Amino acid sequence: MRIPTTPPAPGLPFFVYGTLRPGEVNHGLFLRGRTLREEPARLTGAVLYDGPGYPYAVAEPGGTVAGALITARPEAYARLLAELDRLEEYRPGDPYSLYERVVCEVTVSNATTGTGTGTGTGTGTGTGTGTEGAVPAWVYLAAPAVAAGLRADGDRIGGGDWLAHR
Repeated sequence: MRIPTTPPAPGLPFFVYGTLRPGEVNHGLFLRGRTLREEPARLTGAVLYDGPGYPYAVAEPGGTVAGALITARPEAYARLLAELDRLEEYRPGDPYSLYERVVCEVTVSNATTGTGTGTGTGTGTGTGTGTEGAVPAWVYLAAPAVAAGLRADGDRIGGGDWLAHR
């Protein structure tokens, strides 16, 4: 699941799985108008746990988390990264952080990235290759102390999709 990169490539996209997903409250507050692409994606090797109004992703072999791959506009990237770190209460090296930001490989279906037209009646046409691709992305995973507590006593979200769970 994790990709060892030293240092990570600049401008990596973000994989989001909770309140930052398109249509959710924090997407509107932090991401609206600052993205180039938003694509359905999944993270393998992790599961979700219910938190106080938001989920936590925890590394676990065999698990899958549904979410979106968000590619930020280059001119917004540095500020957005800092804002998301604050939102997720991630501070590098701080053992009290709620999350850690790590590079993981996520899977994106290229069929969802094509262009298309619709009739407004629920039908339409589009283009796409129908293939899938692995992409490195920043992911906010539960920090080690938080993950240990969730594994011991948390409410796991079956199916790995926080939106379907709510």
